[in-house]
Amino acid sequence: MKSYIEERAVEVANFIISSNSTVRETAKKFGISKSTVHKDITDRVEKIDPELARSVRRVLEVNKAERHIRGGMATREKYLKRMKQ
Repeated sequence: MKSYIEERAVEVANFIISSNSTVRETAKKFGISKSTVHKDITDRVEKIDPELARSVRRVLEVNKAERHIRGGMATREKYLKRMKQ
């Protein structure tokens, strides 16, 4: 693996941990695809630093558990906006 890819994977992992960011938010911040973020976290970081990978996985588990709530809030805001117009 190229060194710049390893550095990006670790940087992405640290960003997710420090900001409790979602995969989508992280992809936007780094200018890469969601698939790349996912690959960095699940495969590359695991090989580089297993403890860091476990920490990232914990954050993503919480995000996954809460995503239905965020989706519901977004839908609610969408319809509230329509009613005001």
